[in-house]
Amino acid sequence: MKYFKKLIGEKCYLSPASMDDVEKYTEWVNDMETGLYVLFASNIFDLNKECETLTNLMKHNVILAIVDKDTNKAIGFCGLHERNEVHRTAILGITIGDKSYWGHGIGMEATNLLLDFAFNVLNLHSVSLEVIDFNQRAIKCYEKCGFKYVGRKRQAIFMAGIYHDLLIYDIVTSDFNSPYVRPLYDKVTSADSDSNKITIV
Repeated sequence: MKYFKKLIGEKCYLSPASMDDVEKYTEWVNDMETGLYVLFASNIFDLNKECETLTNLMKHNVILAIVDKDTNKAIGFCGLHERNEVHRTAILGITIGDKSYWGHGIGMEATNLLLDFAFNVLNLHSVSLEVIDFNQRAIKCYEKCGFKYVGRKRQAIFMAGIYHDLLIYDIVTSDFNSPYVRPLYDKVTSADSDSNKITIV
């Protein structure tokens, strides 16, 4: 499978999602442990339904594969949903489907790369997300990326016989420092500036 380096970090890069990975995505969304954290445990996806869902997502949203930089292996996916051009907002979603990569900082790096694309390429102003209250690993990740807690939906999610709150976080442009796009821009424009200098003797 060929992936394309749209945004590059130290551990991973983001590539346009591909229908060639639909079987892998179907496996991930049906994994109960993964589903508990990302709120699709109640969904049942066969291959056809995942194909349809992924096709629709790719038409109307920014959907990117998260690819391990060393192995060029897709380990998850992320996206910007419900983008509003007037208010310059979107909702962020991310899943590390390969559980062997949990706890290694890949999710934080991928989140930062996606935010970089949102703020410094798409010119969004605010990105929000929702996370279930027991997903402490994700909450710590989002807070390290600069997301701020802004509220909760009380007893909004039913899981394992218990109702849980859904926590709401957001981040705006002024909260974010570009890890890739701005440094790349500065490098390119600096090089162009140097090459256009004229020395007068």
